Amino acid sequence: MQPLGDDEPTVVGPYRLLGRLGSGGMGRVYLGRSAGGRTVAVKIVHPHFALDEEFRARFRREVDAARRVGGAWTAPVLDADPEAAVPWVATAYAAGPSLSAAVADGGPLPTATVRALGAGLAEALTAVHELGLVHRDVKPSNVLLTLDGPLLIDFGIARATDGTASLTSTGVSVGSPGYMAPEQILGKGATGASDVFSLGAVLAYAATGTSPFPGDSSAALLYKVVHEEPELGGMDGELRDLASACLAKDPSLRPTPGEVSRWLAPDGAARLVAGGWLPGALVEQVSRSAVQLLNLEAAGVAEGVHSGPVGFSSPSVGGVEAGAFGPAPVMPDSLPRTAGFVPEPRDAVPHDTASGHRPGKVSFSVAATATPGPEGRGRRVGCTVALAVAGALAVVTLVPVLLYVIQPGDKGHDNSAASTPSGPSASAAGTPLGSVPAAYLGTWQGDGTALGGTLPDGTFRLTVRKVAVGEQLGVLRQTDQLGGVCDDVLTLKQVTKTRLVAAAAGAKTNRDVCNQAAHTVTLTPVGDDLKYVSDSSAEGSPTARMSKVK
Repeated sequence: MQPLGDDEPTVVGPYRLLGRLGSGGMGRVYLGRSAGGRTVAVKIVHPHFALDEEFRARFRREVDAARRVGGAWTAPVLDADPEAAVPWVATAYAAGPSLSAAVADGGPLPTATVRALGAGLAEALTAVHELGLVHRDVKPSNVLLTLDGPLLIDFGIARATDGTASLTSTGVSVGSPGYMAPEQILGKGATGASDVFSLGAVLAYAATGTSPFPGDSSAALLYKVVHEEPELGGMDGELRDLASACLAKDPSLRPTPGEVSRWLAPDGAARLVAGGWLPGALVEQVSRSAVQLLNLEAAGVAEGVHSGPVGFSSPSVGGVEAGAFGPAPVMPDSLPRTAGFVPEPRDAVPHDTASGHRPGKVSFSVAATATPGPEGRGRRVGCTVALAVAGALAVVTLVPVLLYVIQPGDKGHDNSAASTPSGPSASAAGTPLGSVPAAYLGTWQGDGTALGGTLPDGTFRLTVRKVAVGEQLGVLRQTDQLGGVCDDVLTLKQVTKTRLVAAAAGAKTNRDVCNQAAHTVTLTPVGDDLKYVSDSSAEGSPTARMSKVK
């Protein structure tokens, strides 16, 4: 969990936010706590979706549908406000890593754990399909491993973005490459059988530690899903037979979720989980997470704060590790119906009704500005909420032609829409230094945007080393929404305590779609984070706010 930034809210509806859990294509996910002490995961959509009426209508329908979902292994919605200026949805939070994180850290799971995992997920899908719903994004990062069993999260909510003018265009397929069914990739629509295909891919990942359809590029990966047989590695016996059946190219040949659950657990998934289903290392990890959750500082919950709209400084895209869901709570009648949320400036004075001191207020507009009280310092929250033009998010458009053709230079964007952000002036940069200060060293990662903040641009990661001017600073890796990677080699040009300036050029190992032209990159400390700014107009002048990860 990351600490809240100065441009992030501290209160959403009846929940006080404690930190940021992650970010994704639809918005950001925060850890929150109610006045009664209930811990929740709060997902807040990006403001540019909030301005899209089609998105709002879909979001409203998906929230209503998700509220109907129940069951031991599913993730029902607990609270939501689709009518807020910036819509949000809250779910119960459960301590436990995602399947993707658990496998990345500890490798493949034991056979008994995979059986319990598959049985629980199959029962979850059975309950959802009986309601006439389809998940459409079953993948390792949407599966949480808790002591009480697996939890399948993000039911329905992600589908609200499907078909909105601000995100997609005709022919889009929504899902995650490598875990999407062939019919989804080919634009034929998703059914319950599509979820079963994704379930088979998830089981193969859990058992082998790799996707059954590996690929170096998104196009190659999607081609394999449609045309090639899965790579099931060391899977054998019943698990291999089951995964192969689920991964059949023809949807009519796949088993139903009910058949999968009976295949794995004739007496039900609960019996497999009851005796302890996670390996010892994961049990220890989950237990530590639970203790850390209990130790979180819960003091200072805002009282009497009415909600109002606010915008983010920039949208973020990346894999979301959202919180898990539990039984729906009984919400007190006294809780007000909220219309949005108002963040309290972290450096403002506490409420003091006797003296008339009030926290800053934020109004939703193209630029949102905090107006401080007489004794408090407010902050400005810049917010770019212009909708991207049709096709601006083609980077996430998955159509059949992607299987066969990648046009060179598709990482670039319309230069006419780009503006080059500027870093601190040279006069404010301080005295030039000979080598990189210690404060910059380490590995940094964050979500980036291009075209003035209107276009999500994937995840940026950079390890800064102790080097002198003229030496290689590090390699910046950009991973797009489909998993495609482009590397820029950075050479240190100038360094002060408040700014690093580096010459950047595409690595020789890059794919053809990556921009290889030389450009300049500026790295500036912002609180505990590092702000990345590129002057590459061919890439839409991308920027990113990166947090230190190690």
